[in-house]
Amino acid sequence: MLQLLPITDQMAALEAGQTTSRELVEKCLAAAADPSGEGARAFTRIYDTSARHGADAIDKQRRTVVDLGSLLGLPISVKDLFDVAGEPTPAGSKVLKNAPPATKDAAVIKRLRAAGAILVGRTNMTEFAFSGLGINPHYGTPRNPYDRTNGRIPGGSSSGAAVSVADGMAAAAIGTDTGGSLRIPAALCGLTAFKPTARRVPLQGVLPLSRSLDSVGAIAPTVACCARIDAVLSGDAPTPLLPCEMAELRVGVLQGYVLDGLDAYVARRFEAALSILSTAGAHLAEVRFSTLHEIPESYAGGGIPAYESYDWHRQLIATQREFYDPRVLVRIQRGKEISQTDYLELMDTRCRIIAEADRAFSDSDVWLLPTVPRIAPVISELVSDDAAYFEANAAMLRNSSIFNFLDGCALSIPCHLPGEAPVGLMLAAPGGQDRNLLRIGLAMETALAEAGCAIVRAPLQ
Repeated sequence: MLQLLPITDQMAALEAGQTTSRELVEKCLAAAADPSGEGARAFTRIYDTSARHGADAIDKQRRTVVDLGSLLGLPISVKDLFDVAGEPTPAGSKVLKNAPPATKDAAVIKRLRAAGAILVGRTNMTEFAFSGLGINPHYGTPRNPYDRTNGRIPGGSSSGAAVSVADGMAAAAIGTDTGGSLRIPAALCGLTAFKPTARRVPLQGVLPLSRSLDSVGAIAPTVACCARIDAVLSGDAPTPLLPCEMAELRVGVLQGYVLDGLDAYVARRFEAALSILSTAGAHLAEVRFSTLHEIPESYAGGGIPAYESYDWHRQLIATQREFYDPRVLVRIQRGKEISQTDYLELMDTRCRIIAEADRAFSDSDVWLLPTVPRIAPVISELVSDDAAYFEANAAMLRNSSIFNFLDGCALSIPCHLPGEAPVGLMLAAPGGQDRNLLRIGLAMETALAEAGCAIVRAPLQ
């Protein structure tokens, strides 16, 4: 994995005249075009011409205009399920490859452009975002930067998004998260990802997986990078992000099935991270809530995502079934067996569990747990074996999907050692506490980095 520059560092270099937007874009495009790299699998489309023109225009404007937007001509990749005017929105599928082009940009794309971002390309993904592995039989699967030789999964569904950042093909990536689709690939690829409270970022122009659970966020080198992008996506003012005081933090270490079956290495890194944070002054305590076990029970049979995705896909399945990834189709079609009454009961159950979780959160500022329970498995082992594929998929989604179900916000930051398999530490809070969670994340990121974990250090904004 390359040594990545945080957005704040790249912005400082631009403002000081040490680089230009065109130079940043050219580096990203060169990395994407490298035949020995992962660009052909990480992107479904590269905007080489428009990215260069956009960068040149911003460099020209920078000479005379003071405020060009908070992303200042930075090269950003976007997941293949956001509408871009004049293009189809395939969502990693063959089904929609020749669909009518979008008539306008998604709301998120409009906000990125208004902030001065340069779109460098659309990133590959699990077809229709319905898997946490990142495997795509149509466009290929980008290999995890940790172990290219054996070809490990990047995580999904925002697979190309994570690899585009890890390989220097974008300064940051925009994706979606319905059950962990930002946090899983970030954790497996050694990056940071933020899943905001879903309602904070508009979904207009985003091809849905599950409207009740979908959220839009970023994968980037650091917490500060994610916070800056989140302010753009949510329409918040780009105010400075300052870390909280570790000595004032009440940290709940979530117990229960989230700690079952951890890889030995993941378990060691998680325990080491807890020790580092405790030494830095945080007050740690085990936390439980009585209805946690009902969350995986609610996903049994497909749950809310299967019902809502099948409702969206039913007509396409009737006419183009043969073009679907069979493993994705299996998951979507589980929704056919869920009645409207069952669905309404699931939604009622969700509201009840959210209320219970909010009460359990009252004694904590943040909850901690491993983002995923194991390191990235090898692609070939999952492609060749349905049982292995679905078992690994369930394992990858297990912990992260909790906070989509709870309508919360969550952050994954690296907690592994340099040169070793990436491991993510997940921080979570109830919905609406996004800004505070990012402040906590900044403080914890700093403590982990000072203890030698593989985190890109960023200057405070």
